[in-house]
Amino acid sequence: METSAFDIKKECAKEALAVIPNHSIIGLGGGSTISHLIHFIKEKDNFEVQVVTPSMQTKLLCLENGLDVLHTECVDHVDLAFDGCDQVDAQLCALKSGGGIHSLEKLIGSMADEYILLVDESKYVPALTFDQPVVLELLTEAMAYVRSRVEQLGGRPVMRRSAAKDGFTVTDNGHLLMDVSFDQVHDIRQLETNLQAIRGVLDTSLFVDVATKALIAGSSGMKWLNKTTHEVSHS
Repeated sequence: METSAFDIKKECAKEALAVIPNHSIIGLGGGSTISHLIHFIKEKDNFEVQVVTPSMQTKLLCLENGLDVLHTECVDHVDLAFDGCDQVDAQLCALKSGGGIHSLEKLIGSMADEYILLVDESKYVPALTFDQPVVLELLTEAMAYVRSRVEQLGGRPVMRRSAAKDGFTVTDNGHLLMDVSFDQVHDIRQLETNLQAIRGVLDTSLFVDVATKALIAGSSGMKWLNKTTHEVSHS
């Protein structure tokens, strides 16, 4: 019988649980696999962790399940962090687009000794394809300037709006989001450097040299992609 996407995500969460040390501080991003992981942490006997998260939804779910959630601003080190992404490649470069919380996700990922992406096999590619836009969190006052600069880099910028809100989408940090589409990217690291260099850009949803591992879940089992070797190993 074919394994469902739901079951694959649950198995991915179980595999992630196995690498979490007891009495550690962990980072948890958003998404359904993280939700499964939270429930598994709750159910594990004699197991205590403290959590930092960039996601309000994850924070509420942790609190509902009795997990200890720390204020991120009081934390300077995380033992390991888990997150999802839209796409990750063989070099562990990743792209996020949906949630608009990438600035805090990247902060927590940088705090962590290990930043592990939990993905299904459809999100793993040899090199990022940029089918989804790169998202920039930016100062409101920099909107026109950033638009001009990203157009010079070959990007097509669109300010993010929400059907549930009049005007532009505002992040939890009180800033705007700009979705920038690129047709071809030959040097991902250079693009990230160029975008970060634009005054008024707080951070981008391109994750370069942040993730240390990826756990890739599929119908045939789990595979680990390690940054140090760029090799996929089966668990």
